Amino acid sequence: MTRDVRQAVPHPTKRPTIAVIGGRAKFVRKARELGMNVVYVQHPNQYDQSHWPYVDQALLVDYTDTERLLPLVRALHDVHPFDAVISLYELGVQPAALIDEMLGLGGYSLETVDLLLDKASMRQRLNALGISPVAAAVGRTEQDLRAFAAAHGLPIFVKPVAEAGSIGVFAVRDEADLAAIPARFRELEATFDPADLAGPLDRFLMEEYLDGPEISVETLSFDGRHVVIGITDKVLGGPGFVEVGHSSPSRHPAAALRAAEELVLTFLDAVGLRHGPGHTELKLTSRGPRIIESHTRIGGDRINELTELAYGVDMDRYALGARLGLLEPLPASPRSVGGAAIRFLTPPPGTVLSITGEDAVRADPALVELELSVGPGDVVPPLTWSEDRIGHILARGATPEDAIAACTRLAALIHIQTEPLSSQPLSPAPGTVSSEAGQ
Repeated sequence: MTRDVRQAVPHPTKRPTIAVIGGRAKFVRKARELGMNVVYVQHPNQYDQSHWPYVDQALLVDYTDTERLLPLVRALHDVHPFDAVISLYELGVQPAALIDEMLGLGGYSLETVDLLLDKASMRQRLNALGISPVAAAVGRTEQDLRAFAAAHGLPIFVKPVAEAGSIGVFAVRDEADLAAIPARFRELEATFDPADLAGPLDRFLMEEYLDGPEISVETLSFDGRHVVIGITDKVLGGPGFVEVGHSSPSRHPAAALRAAEELVLTFLDAVGLRHGPGHTELKLTSRGPRIIESHTRIGGDRINELTELAYGVDMDRYALGARLGLLEPLPASPRSVGGAAIRFLTPPPGTVLSITGEDAVRADPALVELELSVGPGDVVPPLTWSEDRIGHILARGATPEDAIAACTRLAALIHIQTEPLSSQPLSPAPGTVSSEAGQ
């Protein structure tokens, strides 16, 4: 059901109030810079003085515990009413949609949010409509895997029904691998804090293998009108499909990108997205573009920063302020104004012995951001999902090629020497092991 969004637009003389669910401190800062009062809902251990200048009311609670969350939010809203609710963080999107529905704020569609969080339901919807058809089924056992492989051939993709961050994405290339998949999911679940997971890893989605390079299409929707903001190229690495790099604008052929844009616009209508950001991942296959998954938020991995550098649009600000009338809706897709790239640092696993090259990288004019989350004595884990990456280099250039070259050059200056936990030290190695394959 479509809600009347006019009720959620504040009176012009009123300073609007927004509730922000989870995410980084930059979101509450940008909301305040747009002139909003800010109610911030965050885990207690993730709220600190960096948030204080921008937050009027804080509700410190595990917001994924929605049975506890919703009564607290209703009570807070009664004494400190807000005009809109938003989350730009994966685990906060569904709580935000539940709050929106409870209070009748007219922003999120809970049906759309749930559809995109459940990859199997999304695939079923698309296949029923004949949009981006991909053979798929939900499984739990080795027998399910063997039946799907017999019907559709190998290789196949297997991934959790509802996760993000490249958790548990496997390509099964031969029959010997089929027996191992259920156990790998059980082992994977045991390694994670439940707070980092959308749910148990007791089911998996099986899909036909999709060839070709991967991209994401970044969009903003204004009352059902979708605007493509940019297209991001991706580099995958590690034993699975962890994203180890991005660049923007895309360097793929114009005809392929036009087809991808048209597919995404059709897709967003089909899933009922009306407001805010979208981050839709696709494969440019030999049969045309195919949707992998989509999210009612801005992409992670500094996608907003890449998009702002490449297209001059801060999607965070539009996501926070457009529906409340603080920013005019974009009339059309922006033109490229430059190039941007990010490469994640993924040294060999082990204990960090030393890190060199930081000063040289920070002095380089092409650098936008260098982040390292480890130091000597810390442990670099094997690369199994996005949170295993230990840092990144974000660089700018006149073109995406320039930005990629700058990222590659700067990454080569960062040397992270690690000692395997069960053997002797490795030789110093460049911080990133990603390649330019598929770029």
